Amino acid sequence: MLLLETLRTAEDGTIPGPLLAELTALHASNRAFYTLSGDFPDPDDIRPEQVNAALALELANPDVEILLARDAAPAGAGHRDGTRPLIGAPPFTDAPPLVGVVITLAHHPDPADPDPWIGLLLVDAAAQRRGHGRRLAALVETRLRQAGRTAVRLAALDNNPGALAFWTSLGYEIIAHRPDRQRGRPCTVLRKPLAPEGPTPPA
Repeated sequence: MLLLETLRTAEDGTIPGPLLAELTALHASNRAFYTLSGDFPDPDDIRPEQVNAALALELANPDVEILLARDAAPAGAGHRDGTRPLIGAPPFTDAPPLVGVVITLAHHPDPADPDPWIGLLLVDAAAQRRGHGRRLAALVETRLRQAGRTAVRLAALDNNPGALAFWTSLGYEIIAHRPDRQRGRPCTVLRKPLAPEGPTPPA
């Protein structure tokens, strides 16, 4: 089971040291992805201050939410949608291992685009091929559906065919090809309608 936590920064806007170390290790484990994306100057040497700066830039947008995915949560700690409330401030010394991070955008800058976006879904390389990516995507879709959203979009880099195959296998359909807004990288834009959630089964 995966549990989602909303990333919280300290009062000065920084990410607490132990949590930042976890996030840095997760990003550094995905060297192949960052070699393709160019998000960090040296994918073989991703540093905590670079991760902190990148995430702080994301959080400067009030429409952005960063979600942390943890595995092997204690029984009974989660809600039906796989999330749990946060008590106090991170880092949680008794927290299960961090296996993934998701960045979502509630409203796209283009007013003609009504959908939320998944800006990044990253699973620690050591925890890949265990179904975490699919479960994490499903949890994000559930959160969006419960928030009343009817579809979700994302962009896959054209030089990363593995990502395109992953998202299309989850039911995302190609709707456009265009450069991304951040770096002008060639991308494939995908969209998935979010069907209404069915009735809750009796306990």
